[in-house]
Amino acid sequence: MTNHSLFPCQRYQTQPTSRRDMLRRCASGFGAVALAGLAQDAAYSLESTQADELGKAGHGPHHQVRAKNVIFLYMDGGPSQVDTFDPKPLLTKFNGKDPGSLFDVEPTQFNNNGTVLGSPWEFQQHGESGIPVSSLFPHVATCVDELAVVRSMVSEFPEHTFANYFLHTGSGLQGRPSMGAWVNYGLGSVCQNLPGFVVINGGLIPPGGLDCFGSGFLPASYQGSVFKPSGSGVANIAPTEPSAERQREKLDLIGRLDGFAAEQFGRHDSLDSAIQNYELAYAMQMAVPEVMSIQDEPAHVQKMYGMESKYEPTRIYAAQCLIARRMIESGVRFVELTCPKVGGDRWDQHGNLKQGHENNARAVDQPIAALLKDLRQRGMLDETLVVWAGEFGRTPFAQGKDGRDHNQFGFTIWMAGGGVKRGTTYGATDEFGYKAIENRVEVHDLHATMLHLMGVDHTRSTFRFGGRDMRLTDVKGHVVHDIIG
Repeated sequence: MTNHSLFPCQRYQTQPTSRRDMLRRCASGFGAVALAGLAQDAAYSLESTQADELGKAGHGPHHQVRAKNVIFLYMDGGPSQVDTFDPKPLLTKFNGKDPGSLFDVEPTQFNNNGTVLGSPWEFQQHGESGIPVSSLFPHVATCVDELAVVRSMVSEFPEHTFANYFLHTGSGLQGRPSMGAWVNYGLGSVCQNLPGFVVINGGLIPPGGLDCFGSGFLPASYQGSVFKPSGSGVANIAPTEPSAERQREKLDLIGRLDGFAAEQFGRHDSLDSAIQNYELAYAMQMAVPEVMSIQDEPAHVQKMYGMESKYEPTRIYAAQCLIARRMIESGVRFVELTCPKVGGDRWDQHGNLKQGHENNARAVDQPIAALLKDLRQRGMLDETLVVWAGEFGRTPFAQGKDGRDHNQFGFTIWMAGGGVKRGTTYGATDEFGYKAIENRVEVHDLHATMLHLMGVDHTRSTFRFGGRDMRLTDVKGHVVHDIIG
């Protein structure tokens, strides 16, 4: 006679209706854990995703993969395009003039409009491409031949929270899946002991909060995992049990209890995700300390990134960039970096533009340049897409005396690596840097292009929710082929 105490799931005599049910009912639910792990593996993601009744992406990659990983350098607050990568000499010529006498002025966030404000920084051409970069970014300027600078970005929202949701999720509404979640839902993770989507928090969570990194209506296992750029990275990573055997016994007990719940109540995303997260957390106990050990990097690499900088925000962002490189080496699919605190505001200078932008640029300039050079030297940049972007830009006229208000009508981002055409500029704003007038690029176009470079057709990466097939790009989005090499 079979000993049912050894096989508790066999107490229920209902027949499994699918391979997933069979795996859940065997070995106290840990067969389902194994399947969940395979579902995140690129080699198995196509079949397992199609078998998933919660949603059907219907793809591994759809076409040639140019980028295997993404590092998203999020510039919180909205850097000024006319002070960074989009020089406008007419701002200097008409500095102090009434902007309304030169062009139509749209309503702004605060409607405290001053005069035309010339850039406090000089622009110079750099590299073989001759792309102009302001003196705010002397280190990034040395990497300009790696960049595709898009000067014609537009957004639909002039307010931080809505614009952040839009940039991160393709919708201005709260609760939609982040682009990192979409990438991992469509392609799976090639990493078995780290999350597929990681956010390295330098100190500033964007307005809109953690929903900027959420999984929305996708399974909860796809949401971003937030790491700190120091110490253990995540809390409670070190086991508290006296032995590995004792910890395994606890996990096995949890698995048996989850198996009973699955038998009684059926399949639920929250339960499946909890099971998967327990097992991932177990695996992370070995992987996280290793990936966080940036002190093991050679001294010259740490110095290149800025780990020895006298400016603490530079050291923080240097650690973030180093950890990001180590994570993608370990197979993490999508890594986002938030900005460090600089003692003033984020890139949101409604006043004191010069000091605010200089502090923020000083924090990120050296580490970003080091990241690009390090990836290139290691042969990783061609398969790693690096994206630098804020949620919108700034006005060419002052807010008050020495600030700039929000401007969603035309701003600059740049991309590097991962199949991007090197040393190029795309699109243009008007002669004052106010509105995009040539080759407008919407946020949906940015998302479509990012997915395309990763081998995903954005129109086919869908999830059935609310009665229709949802996607990151909603019903919009066009791939910007002109910036693809």
